[in-house]
Amino acid sequence: MAENDAKTEQNPELATEAEQAENATSEAVDASAEGGAEEHTDILAVEDEFEVEAPQPPAEETVETLAEQLEQAREQVLRAQAEAQNVRRRAEKDVEHARKYALEKFCSELLPVVDNLERALDASNSENEAVKPLAEGVDLTLKSFLTTLEKFQLVQLDPTGEPFDPQLHQAMAMVPNPDMEPNTVMDTMQKGFTLNGRLVRPAMVVVAKAPD
Repeated sequence: MAENDAKTEQNPELATEAEQAENATSEAVDASAEGGAEEHTDILAVEDEFEVEAPQPPAEETVETLAEQLEQAREQVLRAQAEAQNVRRRAEKDVEHARKYALEKFCSELLPVVDNLERALDASNSENEAVKPLAEGVDLTLKSFLTTLEKFQLVQLDPTGEPFDPQLHQAMAMVPNPDMEPNTVMDTMQKGFTLNGRLVRPAMVVVAKAPD
């Protein structure tokens, strides 16, 4: 080394060439390092550019999925509408039922009044002239009362001479009668009533049957 330094001191041109060679080597090393960094940056940029994306479902599958969701939503709406309509119908039916039969209990309490007027009229049917004005007054009162009840759809049932109907009549006895068809109402012991077609009280009747 000392020998080389001595030679360099003796030959200035040789020293200059050595310095130039050393500088060139340093520049080459620096350039190599910069090139490696740039190459690494380029690789990262390429990786970012060609980054793999998640696979997307085919368009047909997406359309089918949306169609299924739409159909489910439509069915839910239809069910909700049907339920709302059923609730409305039930409410209307309840209101109509309450309107029709709200007077049922009140009408039931009035029936004994009708029965008493009819009994009074039956008892007054005599040849006594003093009783006739009273009987006429009771008869007019009874007819007026029944007319008023009919305005509220409370209708009296007098099935004498009609076929026996177990839904409207209550048989109290069966009597052989050759002059009437079997199962025909011979006599009405107590008249029945219906309210808007609904039975409030059945008619108590005597039913004819074929002779033994």
